[in-house]
Order: sequence, then structure tokens, then C-alpha cells
Amino acid sequence: MKSLFVLAATLIAFLVFAAFTALQTGYQVGEKVMDFSLKNVDGKTVSLSTNKSAKGLILVFTCNTCPVAQAYEQRVMDLDKQFASKGYPVIAINANDAALSPGDNFQAMKKRSADRKYSFHYLTDETQQIAKTYGATHTPTVFVVQWDGADFIVRYIGAIDNNAQDGSQASEKYVANAVNALLENKTIATPTAKAIGCGIKWKKA
Repeated sequence: MKSLFVLAATLIAFLVFAAFTALQTGYQVGEKVMDFSLKNVDGKTVSLSTNKSAKGLILVFTCNTCPVAQAYEQRVMDLDKQFASKGYPVIAINANDAALSPGDNFQAMKKRSADRKYSFHYLTDETQQIAKTYGATHTPTVFVVQWDGADFIVRYIGAIDNNAQDGSQASEKYVANAVNALLENKTIATPTAKAIGCGIKWKKA
């Protein structure tokens, strides 16, 4: 009887673990990410491996229209200015469905990039497959990835900092701290932080 009880408890624990694992979508810290090829606002195709001299990348899933993404826009621009020359440039990706959010169509992306003088690539994820593969659900969400041999490995996932309204009042600058730790070959103190923002506008089935 005792062995049956142990077997049943083990089976239940396994099923709970399996269900929890199934609910987890997208990449986790430490995993290898797939490369991609997406259209930039200049019409050219950009991949993770486009910049062979980079040590890694700061991937920001963002958009034109979300108020939270707009509040973080200058901070994204500042991250590129701070880290591109050190080997960690920004790549911004807009996965919103333009049919549901016309302000995020390709022409609007081109205009915002030009008006705001983005120094980084701004890519359109028209099929939304990259956002789904990575597990991005809100704008903005950041994935800091690092070259490791021939692969890109996720080192940080989540928010840019802990103050969505005012970056000058942020007490934790998660992305900057993560990249600085990588540059100094140190352990990232906070490898994940909950991203807060607008939900990505997914295509209707």
C-alpha cells in the first residue's frame, strides 16, 4: 500500500510539473535563441548575425502606439548610445498587427524612426512568429542575448528598469546592469524582471 501511495504521489508531482512546463512559452535565461531575418525600416533585411563584430544584442520588443513603450522610447535610444560602441547594440522589433493597430504599420514605423532619429534597427515582425518564439507578450520587453561561440544565448529577459513613468526615478536599471555585468564577466544579479506594458496586438485567428 505504501509503495502505491508513493507511486501515486510521484505521478501527480510529474503531471503538475509537466503542466507547469507546458504553460511556459518562449525562451528562458540560458537558452540558445534562433536567428531571424526581419525587414528594417530602410527596407533591408536584418538578422541577429548581421553584426558579426557585436558581443551581443539588446533586443527590444516595442511599438509606436503603446503609452508605456512611448515612455521608454528615450531610454531605449539611450541604451543604444551607451552600449552599441561597447558591443551591445539595440535592435527594436514591432510585432503588433497593423490591422488592429494602424499606428504600427510599416510606414508609421519608418516615420517614427526618422522623426526620432533612431540610431538602431527597427524591424517589423509581420508574421508575429519571432515574438511568439521568444515569448514576448508586452511592449516593451527586452531580451539581452550574448554571443557564445556560434550561438546567441539569452542572459536577461524583462523590463528596462523599475519605473515605467520616469526613468530618472528608477532605482533598478535592469538592462544596463545586465549588460555591464556581461562586459565585466560578472554574474547578472537580476536576470529576469517582469515587463509591464501594453499587450502585443495579436492577429485574429
